[in-house]
Amino acid sequence: MHGRIVITGVGALSPNGLGREAFFSATARGISGVGPIRAFDASALSSRVAGELSGFEPGLWIDPKSLRHVSRVVPMTLAATQEALQDARLDPLSLSLEERRRIGVMLGSGGGAIEFSERMYELWYGGHLKQASVYSIPSGTIGTIASEISMAHDLRGFSHLISTGCTSSTDAIGYAYRNLKMGIADVVVAGGADATITEGVMTGFCIMRIVSTSFNDRPGAASRPFSKDRDGFVLGEGAWMFVMEREETAIARGATIYAEVAGFGSTCDAHHRVRMDESGEEPARAMSLAMQEAGVDARDVDYLNYHGTATELNDRIETRAVKLAFGDHARRLAGSATKSMIGHPQGACGAAGVAATLMAFRDGVLPPTINLETPDPDCDLDYVTDIGRRASIRTAVCNTIAFGSKNSALVLRRFE
Repeated sequence: MHGRIVITGVGALSPNGLGREAFFSATARGISGVGPIRAFDASALSSRVAGELSGFEPGLWIDPKSLRHVSRVVPMTLAATQEALQDARLDPLSLSLEERRRIGVMLGSGGGAIEFSERMYELWYGGHLKQASVYSIPSGTIGTIASEISMAHDLRGFSHLISTGCTSSTDAIGYAYRNLKMGIADVVVAGGADATITEGVMTGFCIMRIVSTSFNDRPGAASRPFSKDRDGFVLGEGAWMFVMEREETAIARGATIYAEVAGFGSTCDAHHRVRMDESGEEPARAMSLAMQEAGVDARDVDYLNYHGTATELNDRIETRAVKLAFGDHARRLAGSATKSMIGHPQGACGAAGVAATLMAFRDGVLPPTINLETPDPDCDLDYVTDIGRRASIRTAVCNTIAFGSKNSALVLRRFE
């Protein structure tokens, strides 16, 4: 097994900021990116708010003539990947073929190209076959998003997309970490991207009654993790990408290191399609497994990035899981829910949480949980409310939970 695995580049496209520094700044200050849905006419839906990207121009990242042949998530992912590579001062096209064969792609996405598929089906069933893309099938598959990254930068290593629901990007980063530890790659471009704010997806979530419906007139207040008056999550979108590499590779290049990825844990409740097991035992075990792999005692963790969906059951059970995983230290452990500011970007949410945590390492500011005005009595831990908190952290845990009873967690550590 190889030495430490580090993150040397960050790229971010978020509802509350386009670009890494914009995302870092807005997240540190508790700025919400949630607003009225603009992607389609949502007037007939019970939930009409979402965390959409504002001002993003897909044509800057992919040939405008090709836009009709790919999902909206593709140019988003390409933009975040390019920013991460530039941040890491890594230009793959300047490397030899053998070096590019040692660079892999590990992407997490829950909905993948579902937006593209909805567009194509609308054309097919509407009788407009000539307007449909000739790439309707390959571009509609979820794995093609990772391929687009590989093709854009001529990366010849593995090119994988993991789709495990809301744990997708946490798992992608975890498996990138494992591949690097085993020496299968020297560098991995890893992270998450999702763009599922579509009429079909929103209609489905409204039918499930798990999205917020009480704040259509106050969108910025709609995502309310751990609050007594929360009434469901807010759908979001975005892309958060990282350059991960072995310590020796990063140091040889003179790269700036944000943090070390030190541990990964994943479990399954094996309980229900969408509902968590009330005990919280398996998400607690995922966090404990990640800490065990990192060689970290629960009492040494300084910050926890919560899954924090703002659904009534999940927030309560996640709080219970944290108490199980951290014991008495849970009461002293500062944590926050990034989704309060950006909504829930589905499979990309884990990567968004990692990016927010890297900001905390770099800038010494713990991001807040906004809209937490009246805490649920069952959610009684330190969620860093309202505004960011100055703190110097050495060890952090990022937690995620998914449909299908999946649970995944990462341990990040200050590189010293």
